[in-house]
Amino acid sequence: MIHIKSDAEIRLMRKAGGILASAFRAAEPLMIAGTNADEVDRVVEETIRSQNAIPAFKNHPNGDGVKFPYSVCFSIDAEVVHGMPRGRIIQNGQIIGLDIGVIYEGYYSDSAKTFAIGQVGTREAELIRVTRECLEKAIIEATAGARLSNIGHAVQTHAEAHGFSVIRELVGHGIGRNLWEDPQVPNYGLPGKGPVLRKNMVIAIEPMIALGGPEVDMIGDWDVLTRDRKPAAHFEHTLVITDGSADILTI
Repeated sequence: MIHIKSDAEIRLMRKAGGILASAFRAAEPLMIAGTNADEVDRVVEETIRSQNAIPAFKNHPNGDGVKFPYSVCFSIDAEVVHGMPRGRIIQNGQIIGLDIGVIYEGYYSDSAKTFAIGQVGTREAELIRVTRECLEKAIIEATAGARLSNIGHAVQTHAEAHGFSVIRELVGHGIGRNLWEDPQVPNYGLPGKGPVLRKNMVIAIEPMIALGGPEVDMIGDWDVLTRDRKPAAHFEHTLVITDGSADILTI
């Protein structure tokens, strides 16, 4: 069931989104070669907790009840999502997806960015740019009265026009009192399908785009990697559907 949020709920989610944005601002200077990924995780957690909020991912269970042990998802190169810091040292030439979630007063926010570390390959840099543009184009489609599938169609069209693949086994989602709520928000599909978007729906749109093929493997309890081990990129915002342009909460 899709829950339409009240104005009071949206105010709390806006606060959660603002805290999340501040965590990204704290983390970004650390996203350079030589940084220990655990330090990024520590700074993000401290930033969130200092504002009376909770890191949403830490101890969040997967479908088998295995809890995620970090405050950030830290996905390097072929890791699409749910990578872990694990004390890894950031290296020049890597592309790293940083995914952060926040709980404030019982409400969630969720956002992700992909960073180029130092000098990356031309095609990798294009992958990051195009994935960010996919999110921007998807957000344009997120307006009251439109069909949900218009979002995924915008992502797929732009990604494939540049020779990249859409990861189909992972999707965006509704969000509110739970991290993952209805509806699912795929990054592919024909336009004009699915539920009608309604004012005060809150969703997380998150294109996950691969340089190679779209197939993925689950490694261990959490990590999702491209099957061909080519890089992937990931961008995400939490936003409110309005009668006009979407209201982005995680900026």
